[in-house]
Amino acid sequence: MDKVQIRPFCAEDVPWLVEQHDTLYTRDEGFDASFGALVQRILDDFVAGYDQALERGWIAERARERLGSIFCVSLDEQTAKLRLFLLVPEARGQGLGQRLLDTCMGFARAAGYEEMRLWTHESHRAACALYRRNGWQLLDSKPVRSFGVDLVEQSWKIQL
Repeated sequence: MDKVQIRPFCAEDVPWLVEQHDTLYTRDEGFDASFGALVQRILDDFVAGYDQALERGWIAERARERLGSIFCVSLDEQTAKLRLFLLVPEARGQGLGQRLLDTCMGFARAAGYEEMRLWTHESHRAACALYRRNGWQLLDSKPVRSFGVDLVEQSWKIQL
């Protein structure tokens, strides 16, 4: 993707991130309003108290148009968690997801984490294929009812 930059997340990105997650997951997966509320809480908590040495967020954008996001947060001293990985539909399939993942994992390594984990849904096939190609391992997969729909929840990890 020509001229796409990956820049640090800032608090002004919160409304866009909440709106994109809410709109895309409602439209594409039938999620109810509880998902947007969860994204809002995650971002409010991040903005209120993240440790910049150990946690970061990034926004992909082209010509000031936001295209996606990814976050690295601390689970404990050895383990980072990948969160809020999103690409708008028009930015998918062009290598930007790999760039965002590389940015996040590179930061986690540099911050001294030994492992990363993430939580997702089986329906996110392209993201799951990306994780697998990059050496992530599926830890658990189970049917759940979340956000008003039946899903298959997955947990993944990678040794850094």
